[in-house]
This record gives sequence, C-alpha cells and structure tokens, in this order.
Amino acid sequence: MTDFTTDAPMLRARTAPPKREYYAYFTVIFLATLPLACLTWVLMAGRQMALPEKGPIAKAWTQARIITPQIFSA
Repeated sequence: MTDFTTDAPMLRARTAPPKREYYAYFTVIFLATLPLACLTWVLMAGRQMALPEKGPIAKAWTQARIITPQIFSA
C-alpha cells in the first residue's frame, strides 16, 4: 500500500484567471459597447432636451463591468 501522507503530490489550484486576460476582455468589451452607448446617449439627450445623468463613457464602462465577469464565470 502506498503512503501519500508523507510525500503528497503538490497540486496547484488555479483560483482566479490572470488579470491580463481579464483586462484584455474588459477592453474589447468596453470598446465594443462605446459606440452604442454614445448613440443611445445622443438619442436620450435629443428626446429629453437635457443631458442624461450618466455619460456615454460611464455607460460603456458599466456594461463592460457587467459583461466581463459573466464571461469568466461561465
């Protein structure tokens, strides 16, 4: 019988994806959502005749913050 208690194999568990990969996905998603956020911001400003609370960059940033973790949790 083999005794694994004294010479247990070292298994390295990967707890989180690399940050570079996360930031790469975040950047791609942010750049992809930015044109649509700009368009919706302009349309809302035109309809309400006032500037919306959040700017287009803030909206795109929020969308990227929502979508990117969903990709990594799948």
